[in-house]
Amino acid sequence: MGSLSIWHWLIVLVIVMLIFGTKKLRNIGTDLGGAVRGFKDGMREGGADKSAEATMPQVSGKTVDGEVKGKSEQKA
Repeated sequence: MGSLSIWHWLIVLVIVMLIFGTKKLRNIGTDLGGAVRGFKDGMREGGADKSAEATMPQVSGKTVDGEVKGKSEQKA
């Protein structure tokens, strides 16, 4: 009772095709494939950004002096 045979899955597939239609299922498959492709591209770009950051030299020890003016002074 816990396992479904191939015939059960074929009947489920036929019922799903009757309910949604082949065109809608094809569109869902295309959208899902595009989403997976976009996710993979994003992961690749994220890995490229991290490797670029790792190769850039780290700059430290620089101090910038500045003067803070009050909020009452506004430029016209």
